[in-house]
Amino acid sequence: MNNARLRVSSVTALSVVLLLTSISLFAALAGCGEETAAGNDACADCHADVTPGIVEQWRDSRHGDQDVGCLDCHQAAAEDADAFEHNGETIAIIVSPADCANCHIDEVEQFSGSHHAQAAQFTGSLDNFLGVAVEGYPAAVQGCQQCHGGTVTVTENGQLDPETWPNTGMGRVNPDGSMGSCSACHARHEFSRAQAREPESCGKCHVGPDHPQLEVFMESKHGILYEANREEMNLESDSWVVGEDYSAAPTCATCHMSATPGQETTHDIGTRISWTLRPVVSKKFDNWEEKRASMVDVCTQCHSSSYVGDFYSQFDNSVELYNNKFAIPAKAIMEELQADGLVSATPFDDKIEWTYFELWHHEGRRARHGAAMAGPDYVQWLGFYEVADNFYNQFLPEAEALKPGISQQVLAEDYHKWRQGLSEEEMQQLLQFYEERYDQ
Repeated sequence: MNNARLRVSSVTALSVVLLLTSISLFAALAGCGEETAAGNDACADCHADVTPGIVEQWRDSRHGDQDVGCLDCHQAAAEDADAFEHNGETIAIIVSPADCANCHIDEVEQFSGSHHAQAAQFTGSLDNFLGVAVEGYPAAVQGCQQCHGGTVTVTENGQLDPETWPNTGMGRVNPDGSMGSCSACHARHEFSRAQAREPESCGKCHVGPDHPQLEVFMESKHGILYEANREEMNLESDSWVVGEDYSAAPTCATCHMSATPGQETTHDIGTRISWTLRPVVSKKFDNWEEKRASMVDVCTQCHSSSYVGDFYSQFDNSVELYNNKFAIPAKAIMEELQADGLVSATPFDDKIEWTYFELWHHEGRRARHGAAMAGPDYVQWLGFYEVADNFYNQFLPEAEALKPGISQQVLAEDYHKWRQGLSEEEMQQLLQFYEERYDQ
């Protein structure tokens, strides 16, 4: 039986649900189980010799336990863009979210409305310009697009284009028009829920100088508890409700996706995030109160409501400090330099553009993500310290060199009055501290 393969690009979530529901009903009513089962067996028998690792992964999987086989996922219609004939069957290599929706309709609906599904839509960003133009397209293909996803194309002879495949980027645009790659988290061919619940799965992408969520998690008390109690996490559990199925520690999935006693699992990772920390200046989402309430529901499974409230107060204060002391002034200075023609319209051809980019994209994000996830070193030494170092010792001097006096109004604000020097009393207190602490 041919599984229908949706051609979905920019459609509403409701349309996705209706279309996928009709596909699932058609598949259920068609009733070609015996034929498909025989084909699945033939695939497994052959590939046990050709690609034995894949077959063993599948046999150990929930799919294998439920007799969901190769053709149930890979069989295609002849008119599909990436379909080809293989040993008497019409199949496609890529199993897209549209295919997975034949069984996992709720998960695909949630994912399709998430920021993850849109991850490949970053072609106009500075990140993409760096990867494609400044560094070079092959670097972008094996770097940027392996996390964000790229558009997979099919060559004239019906093969997947090696310039665009392989790719398991989260927002991959598939030949059937659907967006996403379920195997970005549920690695094929085991498609393990337990694996997707571990923080290392998220760390494939959420790592490094500009979004170090994995590193922040591992240095936080949450990460320490996870490492110490991994064997108590019950990762294989069907329900995996925090406070019921496990309580030793949270993972990324606990906070952003998984169930609580009063909240169901979601594959839309944005439903519990109240701030967006990606742009130059952080901002709260329009429905941030609702999103925060969803996250607070997770937090209060282990923490008191007052503890959680105080944490969010500290977090908000840190983000607003970054915004008001560094990000907003730096953004205004860059806009003035651009308006005066002192910085060109081409990204990264002026040194100050690199300095500014790292100020908010690397150092600023580290500080903000550290504050969001209780990672003190990423707030301080890898965060605000490096923000301040860049802002005062690189960005402002470079701006002054281009336009003398441009930072005068900024430095007159209370945030920066420390630069006027310490009073005699403050200096004496500092010297006394070092003398008593270090005997020098």
